[in-house]
Amino acid sequence: MSPSTNIPPAEDLTRAIAEGWKKVSGRQPGFEGQWLLVHIPSQRLLLLQGTELTAAWPVSTSTVGIDNRQDSGGTPCGLHRIDQKIGAGSDLHTIFSSRQSTGILWQKGGDKSDRGPEGDLILTRILTLDGLEEGVNRGPGVDSLARHIYIHGTNHEDGIGTPVSGGCVRMTNPDVVALFDQVAEGDPVVIL
Repeated sequence: MSPSTNIPPAEDLTRAIAEGWKKVSGRQPGFEGQWLLVHIPSQRLLLLQGTELTAAWPVSTSTVGIDNRQDSGGTPCGLHRIDQKIGAGSDLHTIFSSRQSTGILWQKGGDKSDRGPEGDLILTRILTLDGLEEGVNRGPGVDSLARHIYIHGTNHEDGIGTPVSGGCVRMTNPDVVALFDQVAEGDPVVIL
């Protein structure tokens, strides 16, 4: 899917960009840099430069919605930053476990020995998210980094665009590579 297709022309998306901008610029006065907005109602991830939209992709967030609590299975809201970029140069569909490449490539419908373990796999690239709001998404019981909340590729690409994840932000594997190549560690991420 082209990064610029399927962007909802909804008024709520404009409000979400403004709300996300306020969170980002409030932390960094005069901020004109790059940042990401994960808009849960539209299941979209937007890449922005200041207030200008530069790219957008469909995503999948949690089936239980927004919930920052440990073990909730929810996608955490608020201001984050990209903590680590993991998987540069890895092949499309590389399976990751504990943020490390297993060296195994997942193949849809392939023999079990070729595609690794079943379930909700983390594939291709990982962007770890560090919460920046104490008591909201940072600190005991709500810490996004400790919860292992990522933006990552998935073996469930058919669910992209609907809330079906266990808390992370899932992307198609080609889309997560495109995003990975455009962002840097430290870039702000707002989840609304």
